[in-house]
Amino acid sequence: MSILRTLTIVAGVLAGSLGVQAAPALAAGPVKAKNVVLVHGAWADGSSWAKVIPKLQAAGLHVTAVQNPLTSLEDSAAETRRVLAQQDGPTVLVAHSWGGTVISEVGTDPKVTGLVYVAARAPDAGEDFVALSQKFPAGPARAGVQEHDGFTKLSEDAFLKYFANGVDTTTAKVLYAVQWPTAASIFAGRTTAAAWRSKPSWYAVSKQDYTINPDLERFLAKRMNATTVELEAGHLSLVSQPDKVADLILAAAGQRE
Repeated sequence: MSILRTLTIVAGVLAGSLGVQAAPALAAGPVKAKNVVLVHGAWADGSSWAKVIPKLQAAGLHVTAVQNPLTSLEDSAAETRRVLAQQDGPTVLVAHSWGGTVISEVGTDPKVTGLVYVAARAPDAGEDFVALSQKFPAGPARAGVQEHDGFTKLSEDAFLKYFANGVDTTTAKVLYAVQWPTAASIFAGRTTAAAWRSKPSWYAVSKQDYTINPDLERFLAKRMNATTVELEAGHLSLVSQPDKVADLILAAAGQRE
């Protein structure tokens, strides 16, 4: 074991014994992974990854898109853990939007070798993310949130103009039609872990995001010491720029430099 690695481990043990919060994982060469697990966000379903999946499969990766129930953080985490348990070997865990809350919670799984956040939340353990996000101007998509019986959807106008900006109209209307009802309570859910503090992370900032403020995304990426790219895209960069999103995932999987 190298002296540097020995010192790093000793420092980590001392920090834990003193109750000091661990620093984010330092950027390092990615472990070569064979699996990718994709977690969608609010007001979406697994089909939101449809343009990214074939690009990852063409690179020889085994890909699974979680059908995130969006009923609670606990339910979403349980479903993602179920999918992770079925993976054979090193796995990159990827999330879009609210799905970043889920991978921050479950990404400590030993199979997970890297985390990729695509215009995604990345809360610290126990953090009030609503309070954090209020430090940045709210995106106009939020004004289109409609609640019925404890579940939310985006209005068609807000979805097409602000959530799916940059996506062609035909595709955006399909995504609007399949948007999954999202429990209003999940946005205040707090994680018990922050996997990005111990796992290498990558982040795709959407420069034209009208749902999550791009400066909040930059803050999160910097805080986690993520390898970061900035895309000329709206919130749904995984739909409007699937090549670039796939390239970032492939880098995290050790398939790109």
